[in-house]
Amino acid sequence: MEALALIISIIALIIAIAAYHKAGGVAGLKKQTEVLTDLGDTIVKATDSLRDKTADLLDRMEGVVRGTEESKEKPKARKKK
Repeated sequence: MEALALIISIIALIIAIAAYHKAGGVAGLKKQTEVLTDLGDTIVKATDSLRDKTADLLDRMEGVVRGTEESKEKPKARKKK
Protein backbone atom coordinates (compact mmCIF):
# COMPACT_ATOMS: atom_id res chain seq x y z
CA MET A 1 0.00 0.00 0.00
CA GLU A 2 2.79 2.41 0.88
CA ALA A 3 4.53 1.70 -2.40
CA LEU A 4 1.30 2.41 -4.33
CA ALA A 5 0.87 5.74 -2.51
CA LEU A 6 4.49 6.66 -3.32
CA ILE A 7 4.02 5.81 -7.02
CA ILE A 8 0.80 7.85 -7.22
CA SER A 9 2.45 10.85 -5.54
CA ILE A 10 5.43 10.68 -7.92
CA ILE A 11 3.08 10.55 -10.92
CA ALA A 12 1.12 13.53 -9.53
CA LEU A 13 4.37 15.43 -9.05
CA ILE A 14 5.42 14.76 -12.65
CA ILE A 15 2.02 15.93 -13.95
CA ALA A 16 2.23 19.08 -11.82
CA ILE A 17 5.73 19.89 -13.13
CA ALA A 18 4.58 19.36 -16.72
CA ALA A 19 1.57 21.64 -16.19
CA TYR A 20 3.77 24.31 -14.60
CA HIS A 21 6.14 24.32 -17.58
CA LYS A 22 3.25 24.32 -20.05
CA ALA A 23 1.70 27.33 -18.30
CA GLY A 24 4.90 29.34 -18.73
CA GLY A 25 6.95 28.43 -15.69
CA VAL A 26 9.25 31.03 -14.18
CA ALA A 27 9.31 33.12 -17.37
CA GLY A 28 5.53 33.50 -17.22
CA LEU A 29 5.68 34.61 -13.61
CA LYS A 30 8.37 37.19 -14.41
CA LYS A 31 6.31 38.50 -17.31
CA GLN A 32 3.22 38.83 -15.12
CA THR A 33 5.27 40.59 -12.45
CA GLU A 34 6.56 43.12 -15.00
CA VAL A 35 3.06 43.79 -16.31
CA LEU A 36 1.69 44.31 -12.80
CA THR A 37 4.63 46.57 -11.89
CA ASP A 38 4.02 48.72 -14.98
CA LEU A 39 0.32 48.88 -14.15
CA GLY A 40 1.12 49.92 -10.58
CA ASP A 41 3.46 52.68 -11.80
CA THR A 42 0.74 53.97 -14.15
CA ILE A 43 -1.77 54.03 -11.31
CA VAL A 44 0.67 55.91 -9.06
CA LYS A 45 1.27 58.54 -11.77
CA ALA A 46 -2.47 58.96 -12.36
CA THR A 47 -3.10 59.27 -8.63
CA ASP A 48 -0.37 61.90 -8.26
CA SER A 49 -1.78 63.89 -11.16
CA LEU A 50 -5.29 63.69 -9.77
CA ARG A 51 -4.07 64.73 -6.31
CA ASP A 52 -2.30 67.78 -7.78
CA LYS A 53 -5.36 68.80 -9.78
CA THR A 54 -7.58 68.42 -6.73
CA ALA A 55 -5.21 70.50 -4.60
CA ASP A 56 -5.16 73.26 -7.24
CA LEU A 57 -8.94 73.25 -7.47
CA LEU A 58 -9.32 73.43 -3.70
CA ASP A 59 -6.84 76.33 -3.56
CA ARG A 60 -8.84 78.24 -6.16
CA MET A 61 -12.10 77.49 -4.36
CA GLU A 62 -10.59 78.68 -1.09
CA GLY A 63 -9.54 81.94 -2.71
CA VAL A 64 -13.02 82.51 -4.08
CA VAL A 65 -14.72 81.68 -0.80
CA ARG A 66 -12.32 83.66 1.37
CA GLY A 67 -12.43 86.56 -1.06
CA THR A 68 -16.22 86.61 -0.82
CA GLU A 69 -16.15 86.30 2.96
CA GLU A 70 -13.55 89.06 3.30
CA SER A 71 -15.52 91.44 1.12
CA LYS A 72 -18.63 90.84 3.25
CA GLU A 73 -16.72 91.22 6.53
CA LYS A 74 -14.75 94.35 5.59
CA PRO A 75 -17.75 96.72 5.60
CA LYS A 76 -18.81 95.39 9.01
CA ALA A 77 -15.33 95.89 10.42
CA ARG A 78 -15.16 99.50 9.10
CA LYS A 79 -18.29 100.65 10.83
CA LYS A 80 -17.57 103.16 13.58
CA LYS A 81 -19.80 103.81 16.56
